[in-house]
Amino acid sequence: MKSGYDTTSEEAGPSQQEIGRWPLALFILHRCLAPYFARPEPYQLALLYLQAILSEIPRKNGWQIAEHAKQARPYGMQRLLSRAIWDDEGVRDEMRAFILQTLSHPFPLPIGAPSGTEPSVPFPVIVIDESGFPKRGIHSAGVKVQYCGATGQGENCQVGVFLEDKWN
Repeated sequence: MKSGYDTTSEEAGPSQQEIGRWPLALFILHRCLAPYFARPEPYQLALLYLQAILSEIPRKNGWQIAEHAKQARPYGMQRLLSRAIWDDEGVRDEMRAFILQTLSHPFPLPIGAPSGTEPSVPFPVIVIDESGFPKRGIHSAGVKVQYCGATGQGENCQVGVFLEDKWN
């Protein structure tokens, strides 16, 4: 017989029905972003880029993202991220509103709970963490002399931004 600390509880996850609605939610979000793009080409590439980022491709570099988007070369995706004209602050604000709306949906109350009762599941909080990793060479993407939090000084490093969900 296993002791209690050797077993893990079954993870709660999204249902198949919820997962089935995700592509539609992405298309709705993409439609909301249309006013922030000056031209239709970058707007269409933005959807392909988001689909690739959210996909299960093992590496999310320019070539793999382009391949996932059925593009022959990564130049279109690179141009989208470096030189295309779009309102990044407007997109940021729209994304913030979309995420807040998504996270603000009330959790279902337990069966038999009186009306007006607060749900027992806490509200999720997403923490954005920017971390620097010291690098010796210059061959990794994004490596340059910059402030590195791990060492507390400016040096060759690569910075990653991570999202972590926390429950109160």
